[in-house]
This record gives sequence, C-alpha cells and structure tokens, in this order.
Amino acid sequence: MKVLVVGGGGREHAMVEAISRSKQVDKIYCAPGNAGIAKLAECVPYGVMDFDKIGEFAKENGVDLVVCSQDDPLCAGIVDALEEKGLRVFGTRKNAAIIEGSKAFSKNLMKKYSIPTASYETFTDADKAKEYLKTKAKFPIVLKADGLALGKGVLICQNLEEALSGVDEIMLDKKFGSAGNEMVIEEFMTGREVSVLAFVDGKHIKLMSSSQDHKRAGDGDTGLNTGGMGTFSPSPFYTEEINKIACETIYQKTVDAMAAEGREFKGVLYFGLMMTADGPKVVEYNTRFGDPETQVVLPRMKTDIIDVMNAVIDGTLDKIDLEFEDKAAVCVVLASEGYPVKYEKGKVISGLDSFDGMKDGYCFHAGTKFDEQGRVVTNGGRVLGITAKGNTLKEARENAYKLTELVSFEGKYMRHDIGKALDEI
Repeated sequence: MKVLVVGGGGREHAMVEAISRSKQVDKIYCAPGNAGIAKLAECVPYGVMDFDKIGEFAKENGVDLVVCSQDDPLCAGIVDALEEKGLRVFGTRKNAAIIEGSKAFSKNLMKKYSIPTASYETFTDADKAKEYLKTKAKFPIVLKADGLALGKGVLICQNLEEALSGVDEIMLDKKFGSAGNEMVIEEFMTGREVSVLAFVDGKHIKLMSSSQDHKRAGDGDTGLNTGGMGTFSPSPFYTEEINKIACETIYQKTVDAMAAEGREFKGVLYFGLMMTADGPKVVEYNTRFGDPETQVVLPRMKTDIIDVMNAVIDGTLDKIDLEFEDKAAVCVVLASEGYPVKYEKGKVISGLDSFDGMKDGYCFHAGTKFDEQGRVVTNGGRVLGITAKGNTLKEARENAYKLTELVSFEGKYMRHDIGKALDEI
C-alpha cells in the first residue's frame, strides 16, 4: 500500500520510521518532509496547509492512507477536506480537534464532565482578566493563550506584576497572535508532569507508553518554554496505581464526553497530566502525537502501526493488542543556539551517516533540509532528536548522550540533564 504522511518535523520522521517497518507498506510519501525523512520516503513540496494540493497528489498517485498529526492542519480541518475527496485519512476531524485548538473549550469540557483539572477562569477582556488577578488570584498562577501557540503560549507568573505583564503579552501585544484573543487563567498545580498518548476510535481507547518531556530551554528547567528539549519513556513516576486512577477518572471519560458533545474523537489523543497530591489531573489535551514524545514511544511499539491506524478509522480498536518493547528510550534534542528566540539556519551537519543501520539508536530530523550542494543543513530551532534505547532508563540516557557526540554543526545546543530525575530513583 501507499501512505502519505503530512508534516516535516521530528515527530513525522518517527512516524515515517514506524510506518516503514510495516510489511503492508511499499511506498511512503511525505509532504513536505525533511532531509532525514527523505531516506525513507519520497518528499513532495507541499506545505501542511495546502489541503487541495495534498489531496490532488494523493488521488493522482493512488495513496491508500493519508496520515496527519500536526496541530495547525488538524484544527483547520485537513481530515475533513481530504475525506471529502474520497481519501482514507488517519487524524482528528476539525470538530473534535477543538479539544486542542481551544483551551477554553477543553477546560469547560472537563468541568462539565467532572474530569480532574486545575480550577480556572476564562477571559476575552484584558481589563477583566487584570481585575480578577488583582482581587481573586493566588500566586503563582498560570496564564494560557486559548488557541494554538506551538506549545509556547503558557506563562507561569510568580506574582501580580508578572501576571499583569503576562496579560498584556497575550491579549494586547498578541505575542502568540490570535491565539491570545481569549485567555485562560488557571490554578498553578505542583507535581511531576507526565504525558500519555492514546489511540482513540471514537469509542474505544488504547494507551501507549507514558513519557516525560522537558519544555524549558536550559539545564535545571531554566529559560524560556520551547517545543520540547528532550523526553524519556516510560515514566517511572507514572505508576500502576496512578494509571488505574487515570483510567477511571480521565481517559475513557474524555472520549465519552467528546462523543456526548457530538464531537466523535478519532486519532491520537495526548493527555498532559500532573501528578498532584490529590491524584492525576489534566494539564492539557493535544489532538496528535506529541513532539518529541513520539520519538521515544513509537520506536518501542511492536504492533504494526498500519493495523492500529486502520482500526482507529474503522472503529475496531478494541480488537487490537497494542504492544510495546520492555525497554526504555531517551531522546535528546539538538537545537540551534539561540532557540527558541533567534537562531541561524543553513549550518552544515556532519556525522549523520553514523546512524545508518544502527539497531537501537535513531537520529530523527526535526529542522533540516538539503542545500544547493546537496548537503544536509540546519533549517529550524530544533534540528535533530537523538534517541536511544536501553534495558533501563539510565542505560538509555547514557546511550543517548553518547550518540549526541556523533553529529555536529555550528551552534549545536542541547540540555545536559534530560532524564536527570531518573538519578533520584
């Protein structure tokens, strides 16, 4: 069969790698792809929002399955648009993708269906938001732009001065664009944050392995929020007891709530959870594979991903036995110096061939391209995701950091403490 993957980041590279392992697939396309994906798929020059061109290409080339797991096109309705062309698509339709596209919607959903989350208020007026902060807020507090902001539209404010400035940033200065037209002011929760990805077919849910992301740019969780500087899986802090509670109070309740709202959810549902003293609570939902969580989850998945995706589309996920290797994985992101604010592109990357044929090590390309001379160069803030497996999390972490030494480029930057919390165990 022929598969077309929409996107061009590290998440898509991990998805393409998983799809390439399926014996059912003999041809993979990727739009637009990147220099790493090009080793496994034929990259075609269409942006993720070019729905018509992607649809036309898929029809003309006899594509059997289109796969999309990026927030902007999903929330804009790429699945609906391609299905209207008669294509078979794995991804979330627009009316269900709102669970990520609007934080106000997701918070109201959780409140209505008694799904545990932080207490909150929503605002469309900056002055009213400021008045609330002055009279009712307890600090620290969290400000969230309502819409999509590349994972960066969240401000943690320690005091009133920071919070008032944050309202200006989000709602008046439009630091995150139209995502800040509405804002959520939320209780600050304490505890470890864990990500759990799940396949959902509208009724049934199958959990993938847990993982734990590192959002801050600098060591020790310092600096600005990023799209993610590294991750590990499984999370030792996500215990069987916590899983049991979350299964009873969060996972199926969310799927059922979306169905009850007439927004049948099909695709991948990402649960961002906080392990609080009162049990697990939802920090956020995403309507897609996480990035870089996908880079540590899918390499350990034993079940054929095509079988799973087809079951999601057909509503037969309950018939699937979802299995993962009894191994751990750690991903360290190699970024461009200055990310997430200002960074240079076009730096030549060396050492990439070291990963060819490697069994338990991966170099997932996030921001790369070929230059005019055919060399692989940097083309984004997050450049590569170096992933390694191990029999234990500590072993996987050691392996991943060793592998980061194999590649180099001018301005190469990474955190040196991805998974350091594991040292406490």
